[in-house]
Amino acid sequence: MRSSIGIDVHKFSKDIPLVIGGVKIDFGRGLEGHSDGDVLVHAVIDSLLGGAAMGDIGTKFPSDDDDFKDIDSLLLLETTMKLIKERGWVPTYLDATIVAQIPSLSPYIQEMKNNLSNYLKISPDQVNVKATTTDGLGFLGDSQGIASIAIATMENII
Repeated sequence: MRSSIGIDVHKFSKDIPLVIGGVKIDFGRGLEGHSDGDVLVHAVIDSLLGGAAMGDIGTKFPSDDDDFKDIDSLLLLETTMKLIKERGWVPTYLDATIVAQIPSLSPYIQEMKNNLSNYLKISPDQVNVKATTTDGLGFLGDSQGIASIAIATMENII
């Protein structure tokens, strides 16, 4: 068994959709990124790759590779699952926190949880997603962007 942490942060930008956990959120700004800027999925990917001792999202899906430009991050998660499984690792539990002053994410949490459960191939009761604010502190509190932290517990099946 192993546990590993993944962290991701993206700043807001106008005229792009906001996607978190594979869910499109009705909001006037999105998150800037080479892919779709999905901070939650990116943190999950980093936690999975870390648990399998396979580096990080930037080494597997580099931002200078046009193949990943504007790609749906759930497709990157699908590829990540194949990569870690080839090494004998599968997730058994995921706990993730989204840090955002705005928008309110509570209406979307269950759908995010369901998306992650489907892609991780574990039951929804093995996935926890929550959101918090920084009570107005720092760049996240100033609503300049969103961050996410994910901890994956993994098991070797080989």
